[in-house]
Amino acid sequence: MSLAFVCKGRPASFGTCGRALPRRGFCTLADRVRRASYNSRMAQSFERSFDVCIRGAGIVGRTLALLLARERLSVALVDTAGSRAPSHSDVRAYAMNTASRTLLESVRSWPDPEHATAVLQMQVHGDQGGAVTFDAGRQHAEAMAWIVDVPALERRLADATRFQPLVDVVKEPVAAPLTVVCEGRASSSRAEFGVEFDVTPYGQTAIATRLRCERPHSQIARQWFTADGSILAFLPLEGDQGNSVAVVWSIPHDQAQHWLQSDDAPFVQKLQELSEYSLGTLESIAPRASWPLQQAQARRWCGDMATADGHRQHWALAGDAAHTVHPLAGQGLNIGLGDVAALARILGERQGWRSVGDMRLLRQYERERKSALLPLGATMDALQQLFARRESPLQTLRNWGMRGFEMSGPFKEWVARQAMGLQPPPRP
Repeated sequence: MSLAFVCKGRPASFGTCGRALPRRGFCTLADRVRRASYNSRMAQSFERSFDVCIRGAGIVGRTLALLLARERLSVALVDTAGSRAPSHSDVRAYAMNTASRTLLESVRSWPDPEHATAVLQMQVHGDQGGAVTFDAGRQHAEAMAWIVDVPALERRLADATRFQPLVDVVKEPVAAPLTVVCEGRASSSRAEFGVEFDVTPYGQTAIATRLRCERPHSQIARQWFTADGSILAFLPLEGDQGNSVAVVWSIPHDQAQHWLQSDDAPFVQKLQELSEYSLGTLESIAPRASWPLQQAQARRWCGDMATADGHRQHWALAGDAAHTVHPLAGQGLNIGLGDVAALARILGERQGWRSVGDMRLLRQYERERKSALLPLGATMDALQQLFARRESPLQTLRNWGMRGFEMSGPFKEWVARQAMGLQPPPRP
């Protein structure tokens, strides 16, 4: 009898071991297990492998994905929240410097002018007449910074990653030679990797909202350090002819709930008084959001750990998962984008035989970025501590210091260029 015909003369199926299997509906349990195992192995053989897995699909994570794809690295971008349209009530706005703009333009994700307002001047006011003014013209620059609508920037980055064939958006972390954590300051992966996060609370809450102003903002960012220890910032929005501002008001924790729950009229009246009516009558045009302020830094920004299958998983932290600073200088996102620019450059310049998870490369990244963060973080912390104190002698001292800084010449220009992300001017 021919082996090609069994089971009442009907053609047989052959399993992976070469023996005939019963026709459909009569497979034994062992046959089904073997068939499922074979199908699983075949599916795995067609799964895509990745060079880098990025946990966190926010601005920092998506920018890193695009930068690595430009280096011909395949990227799995973990978006646990899933793709969703940004909320129209999102009041967030970031001050972004020249270096950040250049970086985002290089991956075709810079928003249009309506959503990226150029700041031509910054005015900083003390609580006893001290004042400092920074001017883009003195730096021979197009702008001191750009105030960028977060939803608009997120849309541009989402579009760019959607059309980048080397970036796959996934729902869960996948295996890769390198995992980069860009999940923000509340990162769960940082805790999973056993990294300690040193936090210094400032005892302040930031309240963010948006206002319509009687007078145009004239592309000026304004900031007031007040006698009660709060810090108020008005950031220009809606382009060069706009008359709306993004507001960030840093106040002591014990005042936060009162102003978050207050009606619009007393809330706006308070802001008008603190801003010295510089933009006339104000009108609330958005809800209020809040978050606690802190300075924090991870003790390690890279490392490796053993996995369940006996391999080593290499990882690095970037953005707020690695560090946070006070928002008074608007440098938080600029620092995070500096992180991913440095990491992408280091990985792109590696020798061909080195893995992207090579610890020598990751330690180079950590040293470089910690060195860049140290002076800026220390300065922001010192300014916050100085202006949070209410003692009269300190009020006099800090306003005297502001006047001295305003007249400091080259030092003031150096500070301005650092904040703007510009290189030092060429020597004559």
